[in-house]
Amino acid sequence: MVTTRALAEQRVVLRSISWQTFTAMLNEMGEERTTRFAYLDGMLEIMTPLGEHENTNRFIDDLIRVLADELNLNLKKFGSLILKRENMRRGAEPDSCYYISNEPRVRNKRNIDLNIDPPPDLVVEIDITNSLMDKRPIYAAVGVPEIWHYNGRSLQVFILSEPNSIYTPTQQSPTFPLLDLNMVPQLIEQSLIDGETKTLRSFRAWIQQQLNKASD
Repeated sequence: MVTTRALAEQRVVLRSISWQTFTAMLNEMGEERTTRFAYLDGMLEIMTPLGEHENTNRFIDDLIRVLADELNLNLKKFGSLILKRENMRRGAEPDSCYYISNEPRVRNKRNIDLNIDPPPDLVVEIDITNSLMDKRPIYAAVGVPEIWHYNGRSLQVFILSEPNSIYTPTQQSPTFPLLDLNMVPQLIEQSLIDGETKTLRSFRAWIQQQLNKASD
């Protein structure tokens, strides 16, 4: 019997959409919706996350929290915060975003204004059911330094290169250089067997072991 993998996301792509229509839809639909929008050069993608997508997103979020905790890094999470540049007509809502090195600058804020506030230090994108839109030009316009992109099989990390403002792949996260990127898909699979709590506990123990080795 042949089994097929269920969709992890549902996507609708609309073309020839004006920036004004995009922003009007954002305002009309509000922040309580489950869909996530991305806009680039007149193309609007509306993505509805399904079970695998959301489970993966939340588990990676747990991994990041464990890393930050063990490395004694303050973390401020803004989830699917809309990141947009009106002058460049680009905007997107990531699956998750984090302030880490810039956390002190936004620590006391409940809302972010990219006209005066820095962009998130890290954005996470889950893209298991392939998107037609490459969101990297959007995040480059906003100035996000680091992107994690998980496609259901592997985790890729991209860093923003100056002065060209393009993303280049890297084998190591600048934010969390301790992390072996190959561990992330392995931990996701392990969580489906051992459960998330046990897997996160073993991940925490691994980090502590690496830190102890580094201090010897």
